[in-house]
Amino acid sequence: MKLWYAIASPFARKVMILAHEAGIAAQIEIVDTATSPLKTDASLLPHNPLGKIPTLLLEDGHVLFDSRVICEYLDSIHDGEKLFPQSGMDRYNALVTQSIGDGIMDAAVLTRYEKAMRPENKQWQEWIDGQMAKIITALDTLEMWRGAKLPEMHIGSISVAAALGYLELRYPDFDWRKDRPVLTQMYATFSKRTSMIETDPNKG
Repeated sequence: MKLWYAIASPFARKVMILAHEAGIAAQIEIVDTATSPLKTDASLLPHNPLGKIPTLLLEDGHVLFDSRVICEYLDSIHDGEKLFPQSGMDRYNALVTQSIGDGIMDAAVLTRYEKAMRPENKQWQEWIDGQMAKIITALDTLEMWRGAKLPEMHIGSISVAAALGYLELRYPDFDWRKDRPVLTQMYATFSKRTSMIETDPNKG
């Protein structure tokens, strides 16, 4: 399998966290990829018309994207404990938790692009504030929502861990830990796992 990947992408990191947890990371060939809203890696376009990462090319030629699809596929091909709960509300709660984590990443990446790629005199502060408000509301919801079962290892907690890691990387002045002891402890515990260490964008 071949994965188009950027080390700073929280969505790509999410995929590789799951791959490590599933014990199949060694089966994936990483293709370092540089993409942005303004430029796409030419090697990626024949496989993903959106030109976005992560994108996974299977041995039989099938292509999978986005991170949600790739993660579910990877979870289907290993023999260990499944990271997508199989049925009932545990499954749906994990999927909703994944959606919240993905939403945090979406808002954080969009805000990062606004600040890093647009000329300062053209940046839309109200739009930035709106995206950050989504992040704050999502974090507060995760802090209080016991249905997320964040101490457990599942697709939802993986997504949240990747999102928190991205906030650490790109928003060092944003104190997401303040008044959020559940998320603080969850991230501290997860950060010690091999899957998080091996995918740390600051690694090496």
